[in-house]
Amino acid sequence: MTPTVYIIVGPTAVGKTKYAIALAQKLKTEIISADARQCYQELNIGVARPSLEELTTVPHHFIASHSIQETENAGTFEAYAMAKATELLAQFGSVVMVGGTGLYIKAFVEGMDQIPAIDPALRSQIQDDVSLKGIDWLQAQVQAKDPAYWAQADQGEQQNPQRLSRALEVVIGTGQSILSFQLQSKKLRSFNIQKIGLELPREQLYERINQRVHKMVEMGLEEEVKALRPQFHLNALQTVGYQEWLPYFEGHQTKEAVIEAIQQNTRHYAKRQMTWFKKDPEISWNQASK
Repeated sequence: MTPTVYIIVGPTAVGKTKYAIALAQKLKTEIISADARQCYQELNIGVARPSLEELTTVPHHFIASHSIQETENAGTFEAYAMAKATELLAQFGSVVMVGGTGLYIKAFVEGMDQIPAIDPALRSQIQDDVSLKGIDWLQAQVQAKDPAYWAQADQGEQQNPQRLSRALEVVIGTGQSILSFQLQSKKLRSFNIQKIGLELPREQLYERINQRVHKMVEMGLEEEVKALRPQFHLNALQTVGYQEWLPYFEGHQTKEAVIEAIQQNTRHYAKRQMTWFKKDPEISWNQASK
């Protein structure tokens, strides 16, 4: 049997974790997460990390494996996931990968050129500028300094502060567009890859998202975010579920408004995920369990 990596993709809250665990149990193998936020030890409730029961049912990798002080990106994920997949394939013959971070999955499947290290001071300065001047400033900077990247970015990317900040730091730090570091041809992998997509009718998915956010709040999301406030300048925390709390902590917004904002931003994120994954003809789509 040819070694195979089964990649489970789809929008947030669709049920990828449950599906991946069932598949891994059937194959008698382990799971590699492809989630850009669940890898951080300090983030739990707000990133919908799998429960302790789920994590003990099947061993997971790239879950709570790194600190928010570390810089994680598609390139570092490719290196981590390739090393772990090679190890697990040798042991089990198959691996399950699951996640909603499309760029991480693309890096694993196709490979990425390594972008030169960026001065952490430059990254911090850009993050500070974005906090002070907002996303409009960031968009204008990227348009001016890396027009090639801006021209090919879809609407979701143009509204994504993490992607835009990364593009800006690369062009300032290297003098080259981030596009120049993308491979023109895919790397060859020594194993088969089978991609499985999960989807639900929009109304059902959005209701799941809304209910999940309520559950996060009940589980103590406010306390988790409050404890992380001193580190909000870090890139790992420029994300849905965390940034929405700032106006509330500053007395400018109600908790109900925060919950509604998280729900809305999560729905928008799910829509961007589906737009990304639907462009991939190699994904075999299935209806998620209701």
